[in-house]
Amino acid sequence: MRVVLVGNGGREHAIAWRLKRSASVSNIICPNGNPGIAREADVPRVELESMGDWAAFAVEQRADMVVVGPEAPLAAGLTDACTARGLKVFGPTKAAAELEASKAFAKDVMQSAGIPTAKSDTFEEYDKAFDFAKSLGLPVVVKADGLAAGKGVAICTTEEELIRALTENLKDARFGESSRRVLVEEFLVGEEASILAFCDGASVYPMIPSQDHKRALDNDEGPNTGGMGTYAPAPVVTEEILASAYGTVLRPAVEEMAKRGMPYVGVLYAGLMITGDGLKVLEFNCRFGDPETQVVLPLLDGDLGEIMMACCEGRLAHARVGVRPDHAACVVLASGGYPGSHETGKVVHGLDQLEAGNRVVFHAGTRAGDNGTVLTAGGRVLGLTAWASTLQAAVEDAYRMAEVVTFEDVHLRRDIAHRALRRTAP
Repeated sequence: MRVVLVGNGGREHAIAWRLKRSASVSNIICPNGNPGIAREADVPRVELESMGDWAAFAVEQRADMVVVGPEAPLAAGLTDACTARGLKVFGPTKAAAELEASKAFAKDVMQSAGIPTAKSDTFEEYDKAFDFAKSLGLPVVVKADGLAAGKGVAICTTEEELIRALTENLKDARFGESSRRVLVEEFLVGEEASILAFCDGASVYPMIPSQDHKRALDNDEGPNTGGMGTYAPAPVVTEEILASAYGTVLRPAVEEMAKRGMPYVGVLYAGLMITGDGLKVLEFNCRFGDPETQVVLPLLDGDLGEIMMACCEGRLAHARVGVRPDHAACVVLASGGYPGSHETGKVVHGLDQLEAGNRVVFHAGTRAGDNGTVLTAGGRVLGLTAWASTLQAAVEDAYRMAEVVTFEDVHLRRDIAHRALRRTAP
């Protein structure tokens, strides 16, 4: 089949990489894809601004399926625009994508479906939000209601931090329309994990659990980022917890969405907190996670193109979906200063010096330079992924890759998978 892939980051490179290794896929077209994606797909340089432009492009390319990577096009209605033209799309409709685009909507779905989550309320007025936060007791979590590129969550441990978070959102509109409302939520104590699941509107198939590292610095210190690395499987998600996530989170969410007349098709991402009282949902995302995808897809056993098409056609229950019995780790190489101000345009060295093996370099923020060079072009630049029979071996190999692939002022965490390695140490 011919697949049009939307997006040009590390997540999309991982998707393109896996699709190219799918017998069901003959061609992948990823407009404006980065140099890594260009190794897996055709990457025509085109200007596609509106959702209608994207849909028209997919029709022109005779796409059998459109796969949408980022959340923004989904929230803007790309799936609706494509299906109106008779295209099959792996990704939820605009209405269903509200699970990520509006935290208030997601909470309403959770409450209606009886999904375990933190106590919270939604506010548009500063004083009411402040009073509710104080009633919960510090620390509390303040979230911009809408999309904020992963930067809309503030954990407030002091009253000063609470005032700053509410002011930036409700008074200063730091995230524009996304800041019109905030969700004020109790702070949960536990260990986080992510479960991504294939969905066809009725059936749900969870992928292997993973754990992201959001903080910029070792020992989970420093500011939040889009993710500095990840690994899978996450041992904190035991078989019992995985079963609970399926029965109390994933399936109820899909059933509730169907009940509301907005069947959920694509990947449902459940961000979980494993607490002393069991698991609770922190958030839903309406697409593959980044960088979780970079470790989940190498461990997928099955034809990704066929699985995605099965979701589009409502036959996921009959698709072959499995998990390989390996472990994977991804170490993110970021530009110095990320997630704050950082320079780009640095030459990436060593990409052609890696030995073959169970490893791949996923490009996130890169662009082509002169004479075949690759340059940095973002905060998160590369995801170095390796997989092996043990987590220790996978982590060690990912860090060996970081000794070969590098660039000026590179920043990385040196403790990816530290929780799992402690948990599984003899």
